[in-house]
Amino acid sequence: MNRLAGRVALVTGGLRGIGHAVVRRFLAEGAAVMVADLSTPEAAAGTLATMAGDVGYVELDVGDEDQWIAAVAAIAARFGRLDILIANAGVGGSGPVRTTSLRDWHAILRVNLDGVFLGTRCCADMLADAGRSLPGGAAIVNMSSIMGLVGLPQVAPYNASKGGVRLFTKSTALEFAAAGTPIRVNSVHPGFVETPLLMESSDADAIAFYTGATPMGRLARPEEIAAAVAFLASDDASYMTGSELVVDGGYTAR
Repeated sequence: MNRLAGRVALVTGGLRGIGHAVVRRFLAEGAAVMVADLSTPEAAAGTLATMAGDVGYVELDVGDEDQWIAAVAAIAARFGRLDILIANAGVGGSGPVRTTSLRDWHAILRVNLDGVFLGTRCCADMLADAGRSLPGGAAIVNMSSIMGLVGLPQVAPYNASKGGVRLFTKSTALEFAAAGTPIRVNSVHPGFVETPLLMESSDADAIAFYTGATPMGRLARPEEIAAAVAFLASDDASYMTGSELVVDGGYTAR
């Protein structure tokens, strides 16, 4: 398929996990992609060299407004336009509320929620300009989680951040639609995915729990989430905005 031919996408957290799978799927679908992550360009060069297609890289801490401004300028200089923003960068964390420090709380929300806000605000003008020439408009896809829909003990900051992404998505979708701004905004809510973020932070018992709690009886592959993201970014989803697309193996169906 070549649904994204001629379009330029920015994917945050694009060097690992779901973000990396999204980058590869978008390149396969014909898009040019600016990958954003925390690594230096030199450290990222090896990973980028394995990707076939028009791909660039920008170092970006998504919680830093100045770095977002610089990233947008880099996209304008390299590609001259921006059609798709994938706000994927995220961090995890666990522990009882009573022992969670305010610093740790802020650290999770800074990346998972502030990063989505800053990306939307800083990229909106470029996206709107590109969206005027696209049948379905430009697209923002925000990475939430099933933990933005249902609770889980001892991950309150993560739950709060991903729930915030869900409603921020709906609010901005309505705001853009009401103003006639040609940007669609949707969120994706993965279940338990076999990513470095999950596997490095979970022991064997936790992985067994996640697998057993999922009706389909397995973890998702990053490529399965990337497929959903590609759909929302394409004109196949031209009548979707403010939607939440759940890809969780049936977890929230119970």
